[in-house]
Amino acid sequence: MVDAARFGNTQTAFVTVGRKGRDFLNRRDKTIKADFSGVKDTPSIGEAREIAKKAVDLYLDGTFDEVYLIYQEFISAVQQRPVTKQLLPIPYDTQGEEEQKEYLYEPEPEKVLEILLPKYINNVVFQALMEAKASEHGARMTAMSAATDNAGEMIDKLVLSFNQARQAAITREISEIVGGANALNA
Repeated sequence: MVDAARFGNTQTAFVTVGRKGRDFLNRRDKTIKADFSGVKDTPSIGEAREIAKKAVDLYLDGTFDEVYLIYQEFISAVQQRPVTKQLLPIPYDTQGEEEQKEYLYEPEPEKVLEILLPKYINNVVFQALMEAKASEHGARMTAMSAATDNAGEMIDKLVLSFNQARQAAITREISEIVGGANALNA
C-alpha cells in the first residue's frame, strides 16, 4: 500500500513481485511497469538482481523519479510490519554531521560507486525479498496452526455428538427390548 501523505498527488507506477501484489494493483487499475510473479519460496540473489536491474533501468531512463521498496518486514511468526524504503535516489542522511569530512578514495570515487552501488541495490532488494518470504511463511504457519486447532475442536465436538447419538440409539433399543420382553411376560 502506498502512503498517500508521502507520495501526494504524484503519479505512481509499480514493479510488482508476486501474484497477490499484482492482482491487488490490477483490481485498482494501477499502472504496472513490470511483474515478477515467479519468485521461488527461497529467493535467489539472481532474482533480486533481475528485479533491481529493472527498477534501476526504469529510474535511469526517466520513467521513475524515485524508487521505493514496499514489503513486509519479518518480526516474528505472528507479527509482520509493512516497510517503505527509498531505494533510488539513495537517501543521504546528514543528521549529526557537524562538519564535512574529506575522504581520499583509491581508485577514484566514481569507480568505487560504480562497483558498490549495484551491489548495495541488489542486497537491499534481496533483503526485502527474504523478509517478505519469511513474513509469508510465518503468516502461513500461524494460519495452519489456527486451522489445526479449529479442526481439533471440531473433531472433538463431532465425536461427542456421535457418541451421544449412539448412546441414545442404544438406550432406545434396550428400552424396546425390555418393553417387548415385558409384553411377552404379561
